Amino acid sequence: MDGGLIKGTLLPLLLIGVAAYAGLCVLLYLFQDRLIFYPQPLPERVREVVAALPGTSEIEVMTPDGVRLHGWLRHQAGPPPHPLVIYFGGNAEEVSGQILDAPGLAPWSVAALNYRGYGRSEGDPSEAALSADALLVYDRLAGREDIDAERIVVFGRSLGSGPAVPLAARRPVRAVILVSPFDSLRSIAKKTYPFVPVTTLLRHPFDSLALAPEVSAPVLVLAGDRDDLIPPEHSRRLADAWAGPVRFERLPDVGHNDIHAAPRYWDAIRDFLDSLPPGS
Repeated sequence: MDGGLIKGTLLPLLLIGVAAYAGLCVLLYLFQDRLIFYPQPLPERVREVVAALPGTSEIEVMTPDGVRLHGWLRHQAGPPPHPLVIYFGGNAEEVSGQILDAPGLAPWSVAALNYRGYGRSEGDPSEAALSADALLVYDRLAGREDIDAERIVVFGRSLGSGPAVPLAARRPVRAVILVSPFDSLRSIAKKTYPFVPVTTLLRHPFDSLALAPEVSAPVLVLAGDRDDLIPPEHSRRLADAWAGPVRFERLPDVGHNDIHAAPRYWDAIRDFLDSLPPGS
């Protein structure tokens, strides 16, 4: 075959390949929000059920940029001020379910607000927004007379570990609970898309690993040993970088979405909360 013919055949193929790769990178950059965040609605019937739960009140927080966040605070029986768990959910989670499960954390009260764009919360989610909103929610709740500000625990599941860790690094939380946490979203993305320049394209890196050495509060980390979305080694890496006391449990025979069904899941969380001293 003539050399010029070979060049004439390979060059267009090469250009097509380069164009296809560039197009893929552009699509991943433009649509990454849809890959990271899956806003879920709050059906009115669910809202009515949650509102009728004992000790439950709807709460709203207005952000400095005029976005209204919506969620709930559920107190357990007993006189105030109450110890509090603030819950941050997964990327496809409308958090009313955690209010339904709140009695399992007694005597700790539970607060959960939906991210921007989730449930009845307004706006659009982003790493910057979620992290800033987490601080605002903490400040509003810690300032309430019915909340014991010295006994606030931050609970983040999956994506929720993203705002939970910077909150724990910047506020005096009593302890942290992380379920299926990542070291960083950048690390997960690099593993999922090894052929893409993730560091350049990713707008929401959620680098918890960089902040872990700044958190002195004790942490419980739960990871499913069959988790294919956030493999347990990523959770272990975050735990190893944590400055405060660490309790790491790798739960057998569960993955990412069914970890809460593990027999040890709720027991581990309750044991951890029970181990915390009553004061600061």
